[in-house]
Amino acid sequence: MQLLQGNHACALGALAAGCRFFAGYPITPSSEIAEFLARELPRLGGKFIQMEDEIASIAAVIGASVGGLKAM
Repeated sequence: MQLLQGNHACALGALAAGCRFFAGYPITPSSEIAEFLARELPRLGGKFIQMEDEIASIAAVIGASVGGLKAM
């Protein structure tokens, strides 16, 4: 059994589900998700983009999703 913090489990679950695009910004309580995906997504051929706010983030995620990527 492996114990994980919630944010780490969320990021690992997203990668396991095929997420290959993340647009977000570091803000508590989810900073660890962005930090982990910034490091891991490029290794898997994915894309991490740090955005300036929630509106820009959701617009980028919608665009990636419409383009066929699993995104968050």
